[in-house]
Amino acid sequence: MREHLDLFWSRVNIPKVLRAAESAHLWAELVFLYDKYEEFDNAIITMMNHPTEAWREGHFKDMITKVANVELYYRAIQFYLDHKPMLLNDLLLVLAPRMDHTRSVNFFAKTNHLPLVKAYLRSVQSLNNKAINEALNDLLIEEEDYQGLRTSIDAFDNFDTIALAQRLEKHELIEFRRIAAYLYKGNNRWKQSVELCKKDGLYKDCMEYAAESKQADVAEDLLLWFLEKRNFTCFSAVLFQCYDLIHADVVLELAWRHDIMQFAMPYFIQITREYITKVDELKEVVDTKLEESGSEQKSLVY
Repeated sequence: MREHLDLFWSRVNIPKVLRAAESAHLWAELVFLYDKYEEFDNAIITMMNHPTEAWREGHFKDMITKVANVELYYRAIQFYLDHKPMLLNDLLLVLAPRMDHTRSVNFFAKTNHLPLVKAYLRSVQSLNNKAINEALNDLLIEEEDYQGLRTSIDAFDNFDTIALAQRLEKHELIEFRRIAAYLYKGNNRWKQSVELCKKDGLYKDCMEYAAESKQADVAEDLLLWFLEKRNFTCFSAVLFQCYDLIHADVVLELAWRHDIMQFAMPYFIQITREYITKVDELKEVVDTKLEESGSEQKSLVY
């Protein structure tokens, strides 16, 4: 019968032959006729109900994009999970243009199949969908791929950053706690960010975030912390990293009280040079104005 349909399908009474094929349980032929009759929904349903006789991968993926009822997408996903799990990502890429990604991600999360569809998640992450981003970030944390997680959060920002930071700050790996501090920084939670770096001894990050905060109290708190730790080298480094935030009188008092003027001296040399330059520039402006004023008075006298 199939050979006959291949040759003469355009000449037969398709509705009549459809009924006959269904009665005879000729499922492959039934799918063929549904396709020619443009009843794609029925063709897909028949394939899923009788996969052994009727399902063909290429034919299925071609027709699934033509169905009118998008709900069949989600039936197809379940069908692939049950029968063809290794081909699921290929199907999802075909369905992606019309699919509700939030719904699909929630489905895979509930059924604990997110690792199986990682390739799909990566392929559609460019949409910057919150559910996709958070699902992929969860997978990267489970895999302990901190580099991949950092790349993901830098490229796609639609996710709950505070919730992720709170989760990561308790992680056993320091690199994930480092990402937590980075996320707090991105949300202007400078003190939390710096405190987290201090706990893990990430001194360079501490200084960078304190400088980026543009807050004198954050920078001066870090300065005091290094003094308490008697880490005078880092104390000196903070003076330059946060140079424009720290008050000179505070530095002078701290250096005198802790007898560490030698560590603060480069800072004082620089700030003295800066003040002298400013005074010289101001003097030049004043002298210029005085000369102009004197010239105007002479011209009035004459």
